[in-house]
Amino acid sequence: MRLGVLDVGSNTVHLLVVDAHPGACPLPAHSHKTELRLAQLLDDNGAIGPDGIDRLVSVVHEALQAAEDKGVEELLPFATSAVRDADNADDVLTRVREETGVELQVLSGEEEARLTFLAARRWFGWSAGKLLVLDIGGGSLEIAYGMDEEPDAAVSLPLGAGRLTAGWLPGDPPEADDVRALRRHVRTEIARTVGEFSRLGAPDHVVATSKTFKQLARIAGAARSAEGLYVQRELKRESLEGWVPRLAAMTTAECAELPGVSEGRAGQLLAGALVAEGAMDLFGVERLEICPWALREGVTLRRLDHMGPG
Repeated sequence: MRLGVLDVGSNTVHLLVVDAHPGACPLPAHSHKTELRLAQLLDDNGAIGPDGIDRLVSVVHEALQAAEDKGVEELLPFATSAVRDADNADDVLTRVREETGVELQVLSGEEEARLTFLAARRWFGWSAGKLLVLDIGGGSLEIAYGMDEEPDAAVSLPLGAGRLTAGWLPGDPPEADDVRALRRHVRTEIARTVGEFSRLGAPDHVVATSKTFKQLARIAGAARSAEGLYVQRELKRESLEGWVPRLAAMTTAECAELPGVSEGRAGQLLAGALVAEGAMDLFGVERLEICPWALREGVTLRRLDHMGPG
């Protein structure tokens, strides 16, 4: 069947159309993406303003039209941290439902981590052993660990690249004191979770998902996306540590000129790098592998599992 996964994230609203059936690898057929940056549209009270809601409704309408055009049989719509953490989340969901007919399922941070872990497990298989999975989104950082398809530990922290950039790095380039303050904050937040994972033992394989990690790996020398999904891509902590001070001295325009960095996310790259560096350092990770599958694929796989072989 043809499924449409509608992901209302902190940075983008992304419709991924896949051809899928139980027991088979979901095949991407179409992608429709709009940068909305909901995480940066919150007002002083933590609510998404009227303009932000209007834009979200309009973008969902566009995604619905794209899904219809591509023959989607079933839509799987969900929202993550930007909507989840908004002070007026209920109002936002009501507007979207009443004006588009789409009932957004708001995923908890732990659900995000678990579904992303499922995608990574299916991609790498059982031979990867115990997995540690890291995912930096626009609004949150997800961490999950385990040896089965359900992780033994899963947490979500408010350390998304968009959220941190908006709240901690107002300058372009940012002030050195602001960068140091954000670095301390990131490491303090991550350090609180390390013990929960270290009690479970060392992972056999560390992987990362998300656009942020893909871009960091690319500027550190990983293969271009045009070379395909099946090319192994990795990120070494040593390389990342060398890039962090360079990114801190660059303007958004300069970051946008780096290989693999999109203009819309260039301003968030430093915050994402600080989170990635902090996570790799505190978890003792020297290198990690980039996983092409992430949350949207996890949602698809979970739906296919519920359908059963018939």
